[in-house]
Amino acid sequence: MDTLAEAVLAGASRAELLEEKVPDQYRAVHLRAEDAGMFGDRQDKDVRDSLRVGLVPMPPLAPDEALIAVLASSINYNTIWSAMFEPVSTFSLLRRLGRQGGYAARHDLPTHVIGSDAAGVVVRVGPGVRRWQVGDHVVVNPAYVDDQEPSTHADGMLGVGQRAWGYETNFGGLAHYAVVRASQLLPKPGHLSWEEAASTTLCAGTAYRMLVSGHGARIKQGDIALIWGATGGLGAFAVQLVRNGGGIAVGVVGSSEKARLLKDFGCDLVINRNDLGIGEDQPGAGQIELGKRLGAVIRGELGEDPHVAFDYVGRATFGTSVFVVRRGGMVVTCGSSTGYQHEYDNRYLWMNLKRIVGSHIANLQEQWECNRLVQLGRLVPVLSEAYPLDRVGEAARLVQTNGHVGKIGMLCMAPAPGLGVTDPGLRATIGESRLTHWRRAVSEHLGVGEARQAAHVPS
Repeated sequence: MDTLAEAVLAGASRAELLEEKVPDQYRAVHLRAEDAGMFGDRQDKDVRDSLRVGLVPMPPLAPDEALIAVLASSINYNTIWSAMFEPVSTFSLLRRLGRQGGYAARHDLPTHVIGSDAAGVVVRVGPGVRRWQVGDHVVVNPAYVDDQEPSTHADGMLGVGQRAWGYETNFGGLAHYAVVRASQLLPKPGHLSWEEAASTTLCAGTAYRMLVSGHGARIKQGDIALIWGATGGLGAFAVQLVRNGGGIAVGVVGSSEKARLLKDFGCDLVINRNDLGIGEDQPGAGQIELGKRLGAVIRGELGEDPHVAFDYVGRATFGTSVFVVRRGGMVVTCGSSTGYQHEYDNRYLWMNLKRIVGSHIANLQEQWECNRLVQLGRLVPVLSEAYPLDRVGEAARLVQTNGHVGKIGMLCMAPAPGLGVTDPGLRATIGESRLTHWRRAVSEHLGVGEARQAAHVPS
């Protein structure tokens, strides 16, 4: 480990951090451009085969950027897309960014450092950075925007230059260091450990924009929200946001174990999709029949149809979402982990005045408001496991095969879980059991075996 990293781990002051040399190379999870065609026609594009951990060159810092010593990160589904080189190789995205020239050219490299979450310590800032300084504890908003683009000032997510950091850009968060724009930084909640803090930004911010923001569903008291994949990273934050706003959360999960976990978490109505015959891939007309079964269960329990469907699953569920929401209801969508080609019967959309709203990450204001909820303890992490960086392949494989719940954390510079808490008083007030609910659930409800326990750092 380099001397700057050692100083970070020792809790060095701002002056001491500035005295240390930034290393020429750093350890990072990365992909190689030469591997982009490695999977060919393989049915199972196992991400353990493409993810690499090793040294990469340290890039120069642009004037509006900060260099972060990353203590922890997490796995998101865009990590899986990156490592599968689907739907396109991210190296094509880096080449497109690099063609802008100037500092953008740095991103077009034969290695791509991935990862769209991070918590850590600022160790350098460019001369154009005003609000942040070396030594600050931060988390990173993955929305990478161009502040010189006019539409960015209306909504950062509408800018043509908006990108997902660590997916459409290089130098992401699954590494010992990361390069971010100053407009991505937020204060780290002091009551959370590094790995807990790193598990909140992408998924919680995305769910906030989809459900709470004026750019999404704008849920209100009494609204019924159907949440697919309610024990996943996005879904588990969605359940909290709906209930915090006085809404009624209806969570759909894929096993009895996950159903029990979600009930313990406080979801108002939990539905095991296997009980209704809802599989992984049922597009087309069959989704109407499934919608009738699902709608009957919801009406039987709550007396009404949902106001909102929260759908990041995509192809396997989208037609059912459009069918099952009430007249004038909304389907808010992102991601599409089961496929991007959605089928639905437009009669149920147009004749019942329903709406479909696309959503993507969150702008800085939305992310700031969401982070404030985390800081207040109104949103809690849904971290279920924490792996060391060199086991990233196993961690990502769990997400790829849907063998996880909540968020899978990655320890980057942090030598052990549980570090980084600077406000133990607030942590005690919120309650250790509430903050670690999902980690306990993995062993208690999901029966993690000895082999899997051995594969990660105990939390």
